[in-house]
Amino acid sequence: MLTDDCLKTEFAGVVFKNPVVLASGTCGFGREYAEIFDIRQLGGISSKGLTLSPRSGNEGIRVWETASGIMNSVGLENPGVRGFMEKELGWINSLGIVNIVNLGGHSTEDYAEGAELLNGAELDILELNISCPNVKAGGMAFGVKTDLARDVVRRIRAVCKHKLMVKLSPNAEDITALARACEEEGADGISLVNTFLAMAIDIQKRAPVFQNTYAGLSGPAIKPIALRMVHQAAKAVRIPVMGIGGITTWRDAIEFIMAGASAVQIGTGNFIDPAVALDVIEGMKAYLGAQGVKNISEIRGCV
Repeated sequence: MLTDDCLKTEFAGVVFKNPVVLASGTCGFGREYAEIFDIRQLGGISSKGLTLSPRSGNEGIRVWETASGIMNSVGLENPGVRGFMEKELGWINSLGIVNIVNLGGHSTEDYAEGAELLNGAELDILELNISCPNVKAGGMAFGVKTDLARDVVRRIRAVCKHKLMVKLSPNAEDITALARACEEEGADGISLVNTFLAMAIDIQKRAPVFQNTYAGLSGPAIKPIALRMVHQAAKAVRIPVMGIGGITTWRDAIEFIMAGASAVQIGTGNFIDPAVALDVIEGMKAYLGAQGVKNISEIRGCV
């Protein structure tokens, strides 16, 4: 009979009890979900995206439902790095799951200062969100151009004392070149994908739904594209990959593992069913048992 160890996973030297993580921006800091189910059963959580200073986020509509997905323009509302360390860090670390802290910024200096502050925090992995707009590059996201991404990863690797995982944007000009650049600059792992740049129009107002015109698309609609990008990135690098994008069932999660991911993050699926991660964990375990697989690593990258 299979034990819970069949899902035990190692990612860049960090041991997960299972490879299922709640994605950044979809679970806050876990407190609300803890009121619904026992989140200590998860492999880990990735915190709401942090910035150096607190942010109130965007005005107007922030979430818009689409066919098989949602669009969001929340604007990185968060308490700032210091606020997180004071109010949330200790609670997350009490859960006994992997603590992934997501860090964003609008300049290389912001990223560096945030990473240096987090050096004093107890956490397992720093997830560097390079999908943020670079104010010094006219608003272009760090993760679109490989050279911009390379520069920020190099800078953060030089100051970051934690395991460093870089979250890649699907809007990159070349996802495999971007993945390789992160590896070359010392990243311990990569996660992908973030949301796709998208648009919605209010035909009654004859105007964009979102104040910033464009927003991020996520959910089941993006899964086939996300799966392709994870497969390409996993083939291009030797560091571990965490797969993200439209995962709502255990079958989806298994596909990402077979495409080369060592672990997966569930995002939009949490809004459909807040406890979906538990179903994914149990479904993966049952699948491995039925297939006679002793540990999930045996099927990783088999496609």
